[in-house]
Amino acid sequence: MEVLHRLARNLTSLVVALITVLSSAAALHAQDEIGIPRGAAPEPVTIEDLDGQPVDLRQWIGQKPVLLEFWALWCENCEALLPRMREAHARYGDDVEFIAVSVGVNQTPRRIRRHLEKHPIPFRVLWDGQGKATRAFLAPITSYVVILDSAGRVVYTGAGPDQNIDAAIQRVLAAATSAGTE
Repeated sequence: MEVLHRLARNLTSLVVALITVLSSAAALHAQDEIGIPRGAAPEPVTIEDLDGQPVDLRQWIGQKPVLLEFWALWCENCEALLPRMREAHARYGDDVEFIAVSVGVNQTPRRIRRHLEKHPIPFRVLWDGQGKATRAFLAPITSYVVILDSAGRVVYTGAGPDQNIDAAIQRVLAAATSAGTE
């Protein structure tokens, strides 16, 4: 059974790696054009924390806006995007739930924990070792960001280091404010 579990995990990692490699350079800089379509309500999935405990994304989706970044230690675009993510978290962290979804390609929860001890990030990091969130959000590449509104609908997708995270969050918060005053 353990052999089958490892084989399934390796196959999932291979599929995610293949998707990452096949993503075009244009997709790296595309905004609102990649992955899950805007307006979609992705299936909330259960992934894991870095200690292997199950974490159901439903506890945040549909409660308030949620920003998910599909992230990896080895992702140069993720590293380049990190200052913008930190700034956005500092500014909007009370109003938006920030979650880094660590993809299970060429990394382990243990390596991620060690990395975060030396290079902490100010928001939750979860483990998608089986690719459940990657599939549910149609994540084509790492540094892929999805922002959901408070109803759980996709309002933004983008990838690469040049995303204007601040403007995307301002849009979702402004929309929520206008909906609340109508």
